[in-house]
Amino acid sequence: MTPLLAAFIYLIVWWTMLFIVLPWGNKRPHSHEVGMGAGAPANPNIKKKMIATTLLSFVVLAIVWVCMDMNIIDFREAAREMDTRIYGSRPVSN
Repeated sequence: MTPLLAAFIYLIVWWTMLFIVLPWGNKRPHSHEVGMGAGAPANPNIKKKMIATTLLSFVVLAIVWVCMDMNIIDFREAAREMDTRIYGSRPVSN
């Protein structure tokens, strides 16, 4: 896996993990302040959630990296299959 591919996969995983982590531990406030949304959390703990998102994203990236290294996940083969399905059999130029 190239560093650029790893960076792109990490960014995609990070944003996905952020939306998974954001609802963790949210509690509604007992009293609403003026201008505050009814569903807004009392203490969103954004810093802790960003740290959790970053750590979980590294773990998921490591799993994806190992799976790609062991050829469990093969994006190139999937691309070849899609190409054959769309365009049919054709010679590949190098």
